[in-house]
Amino acid sequence: MAQSKGNQKAEETIEVVESALSRSEQFIENNQKSLIIGVAVIALIVAAYFGANKYFLEPKQKEAQVQMFMAQRYFESDSLQKALYGDGNNPGFIEIIDEYGSTKAGNLASYYAGISFLKKGEFNEAIKYLDQFNSDDHVLSAMAKGAKGDAYIELNQNDKAVNQYLSAAKTNMNEFTSPIFLMKAGNTYEIMGNYMEAQKTYELLKAEFPTTADGRNADKYIARAQAKGKK
Repeated sequence: MAQSKGNQKAEETIEVVESALSRSEQFIENNQKSLIIGVAVIALIVAAYFGANKYFLEPKQKEAQVQMFMAQRYFESDSLQKALYGDGNNPGFIEIIDEYGSTKAGNLASYYAGISFLKKGEFNEAIKYLDQFNSDDHVLSAMAKGAKGDAYIELNQNDKAVNQYLSAAKTNMNEFTSPIFLMKAGNTYEIMGNYMEAQKTYELLKAEFPTTADGRNADKYIARAQAKGKK
């Protein structure tokens, strides 16, 4: 009896699979030593990573938190010089960044340093340290971007300022930080003479956050931007 086309096709498929398996087995046999070395290297990298976290980074993190305690206290009391550079006995944020920059505490010190320099009126230094800060905390990340916007405003770099404000506002849109930075973005657009974008920003503020203080006042700013745009 003639073999059906379906059976013939199935047999051909099995032959292809068997051939592929045979080639794979041959490859493994020919490269067994290299493959074993590769797996061992990966295992060492993974072990080194977890070892570094447990025996180096975790103790460093705890040490950095202890070292930063007084700098935070000085920051809270607006003793910014001591917060940044220490008091002779306790390190300031700058030293902590240099010593513990790879830790979460060292990263947070960059935020504190940036805000401290902003308050001192040293705007380029503020931007430098805020640029070094990176956080998964959406609120803190938004505050850092907004602070950079404030620094750029003081340096008359309004285009950079408005970009920072918009980025801060749209970082996990929420009614606590977003209205503040949308308002600042709208005001900055007005300073730049871009009244159409100012109006759009105020309209976004009104639409997204109508119950907040800034949202309730948005109509006033929309009208102002419209009036200025007609002049």
